[in-house]
Amino acid sequence: MNQKLFYSLVLAVVGALFFIPFLGGVRLFDWDEINFAECSREMVVLGDYLRVHIDFKPFYEKPPFFFWCQSLMMNLFGPTEFAARLPNAICGIITLIYLYHLGSKLHGHRFGLIWALAYLGSVTPHLYFRSGIIDPFFNLFIFGGLVNLIFASWKREGIASNLLITRGVWNYLFIGGFVLGMGIITKGPVAYLIVCLVLGIYWMLSRFRWFITPAQFIFYSLAASLLSVTWYGIETLQHGATFAREFLSYNFRLFSQPDAGHAGFPGYHFIILLVGCFPASIFAIRAFGSLFIERSYQREFRRWMLILFWVVLILFSVVQSKIVHYSSLCYFPVTYLATLTLTHLEDRKIQFNNWLRAGLIIVGGVFVLATIALPILAHRMDLVKSIADQDAFTQANLNASINWTGWEVLPGIWLFIILVLTIRWFSRYEVNRAVVTLFGGMAVFITLTLWFFIGRIEGISQAAAMRFFERAQGQNVYVKAYGYRSYGPFFYTRKPPVTNPNYYNDNWLLRGKIDKDVWFIKKNTDRNTPLDSLPDIQKTGSENGFVFYRRRAR
Repeated sequence: MNQKLFYSLVLAVVGALFFIPFLGGVRLFDWDEINFAECSREMVVLGDYLRVHIDFKPFYEKPPFFFWCQSLMMNLFGPTEFAARLPNAICGIITLIYLYHLGSKLHGHRFGLIWALAYLGSVTPHLYFRSGIIDPFFNLFIFGGLVNLIFASWKREGIASNLLITRGVWNYLFIGGFVLGMGIITKGPVAYLIVCLVLGIYWMLSRFRWFITPAQFIFYSLAASLLSVTWYGIETLQHGATFAREFLSYNFRLFSQPDAGHAGFPGYHFIILLVGCFPASIFAIRAFGSLFIERSYQREFRRWMLILFWVVLILFSVVQSKIVHYSSLCYFPVTYLATLTLTHLEDRKIQFNNWLRAGLIIVGGVFVLATIALPILAHRMDLVKSIADQDAFTQANLNASINWTGWEVLPGIWLFIILVLTIRWFSRYEVNRAVVTLFGGMAVFITLTLWFFIGRIEGISQAAAMRFFERAQGQNVYVKAYGYRSYGPFFYTRKPPVTNPNYYNDNWLLRGKIDKDVWFIKKNTDRNTPLDSLPDIQKTGSENGFVFYRRRAR
């Protein structure tokens, strides 16, 4: 067995061990996870795999690829949390193997392993492969599409040898364009926009040198449009231009104003990447400075990664809606730049200085303190409630009956030990040992933190509502979230297709001649609503900030 095949299998096993177990151990989270899972469940229920639906109405915010992946898993495993999250676990395994092969091609076997390990052992890159959101596939397709275009330009200009760049220019352009097209059909044309912005910046910084010809760019763009034009074309032929119009309107709204309360300050994504991509982010910062890189194509790839990083960061800093995963494409350049720093430390081309040490201590210390303090504070809930938001809903959330055993401090203690050993070994230039300890230890820390905390967080934030929805499974009732937005009433009730269009009329559910009982849920911050004043609506209970009502059919 050759070296690359062996380590690919090793990474596949490691990825499977970290990403797949316990995927169904906690409910999906409102909004995105439940939203996407429900779209996929409705694909299966309706047998309609060309059009995306939510609440059995057309859903215009996302193209269908990720829902195809989830619906495939739901056909195999049922409409479960495991099925909803499994596609991203598989994407994680593919990503680790791809980074290993790409890193090996660019810098050698050791670099490829460290890059894969840095991705595995950084917080949010790891977490996303255990989630049910769209972005892991989206980011991988954009990155793969860009990398193949870079290789095409190198082949055209003779920057790298034929041993490195084994295919022809047009071959790379077609593969890259097709892969980018997968990104377009996953989340939309922003995939193409990002790549075009990166190419434009590179072209300007290269003093308008044509690294690919206009004809080659057109060919690349046509390859990128194959899948999306096919799907958009079928959608338009069947249903008119509604999807295109609504999709563009939705994305313009995201760009121009905070959507659904997702506002943030201009430096939001800087902080998110610094903390979320820890510990890779600490080492990546050093690679923004001068580094001695021997080969010209390696210097060029670093340049491409810097441009990709800044394009994504600036673009989504300008976008008014601030959501964590908007900047997640930066995970690729961040972990690449971190790996450059780590290999330079290994070769003693740079020193493990006080800035790197301070970064590990400060940001790592935040995670240590948070994971140790949280279970301790859980036993002083009176103190927590005094410093938390004082609105009635938050205070009631904190009344949730959660069993804190004290063992929840173990992830924080584990990370403290990992950081101490890592800093000690970096200081002694035992870089190999430090790298494996830090990133392998972080992967374990993330897993331990999920095991100990995520179920308890879900118990505080939404479990009461989800249990209410689950009680409606198999019952011939309508379920409605009143005054707030949730996808739980669809996925966790296993809602059947809507047969009475009056269901979508809130006034009919409240006052009309209903054909079956209606179960309502609202937050306790909404007072004196029709639910509290209409005579035929009865309050049936409340739990952790959620209030439940029932209106019986007469």
